[in-house]
Amino acid sequence: MTTPQGNAATLRVGLIQMRSGRTPRDNFDAAAKLIREAKDAGARYVQTPEMTNIMEVKRDLLFAAVGEEQDDASLAQFRSLARELGIFVHVGSLGLRVGPDKAVNRSFLLDPQGDIAVRYDKIHMFDVDLANGESYRESRTYRPGEAAILGDLPWGRLGLTICYDLRFPALFRALAEAGATFLAIPSAFTRQTGEAHWSVLMRARAIETGCFVLAAAQGGKHENGRETYGHSIVVDPWGRVIAEGGTEPGVILADLDLAEIAAARARIPSLQHGRRFELAAPLAESARLHVVGGAA
Repeated sequence: MTTPQGNAATLRVGLIQMRSGRTPRDNFDAAAKLIREAKDAGARYVQTPEMTNIMEVKRDLLFAAVGEEQDDASLAQFRSLARELGIFVHVGSLGLRVGPDKAVNRSFLLDPQGDIAVRYDKIHMFDVDLANGESYRESRTYRPGEAAILGDLPWGRLGLTICYDLRFPALFRALAEAGATFLAIPSAFTRQTGEAHWSVLMRARAIETGCFVLAAAQGGKHENGRETYGHSIVVDPWGRVIAEGGTEPGVILADLDLAEIAAARARIPSLQHGRRFELAAPLAESARLHVVGGAA
């Protein structure tokens, strides 16, 4: 374990698991309390989940509660908190208005001075119909992002993603090839999809890229009736889960041995071996497939 101050070869991180409701001020207060706990425990990078400021699917209630970036109260409060604590605060995402009928799902990496180091808009919209009757159409409310984003930390380069982005490995490959050594995946996974896919996808993204994966999550039954999976998780570059939460709000701490990044990439140098492929034309109708031990 590292000391609270850590050293050049280690980093203590904190993931904030939440159960955000419909009132941004209450959600900030809940997040701030846990961020302070993480700081007191020695974390120097702290991440909150997707939609930290509000969990709301009804457009009219969402737009009534959130502002545009330049005048959003939650963002201003998080910037002040990062400055006060002197740590990197990664606000997993905030719902923000960008026009009369569109919002963005935007992540902010705040530096220890409270400045916005980088911002990232979620690229992939969660437009799905689940087997239990749950249906989501994020594209009706949110404008998707168009660019992959990295931010520099004192300990390495951070690739920013949000939740449903997890299912698109090409994004993570691109971030790793651009120098990412940490991948942030703040999330609000549904319980159904989380039980089926959360851990295996998080581990896969770490293994494929040789990066640490850091994923703060929403968890439990929310005020709007939605149920999220929780299980905030830290995965090392070899694919081992080194910290994981349950479903209740709280702080998940992990000590990262930064030497593991180079070690994993040396064992399996897949980032150096990747090739791009072009799809070949379909086989001609007259072509025959020969199967060993069977008929053609």
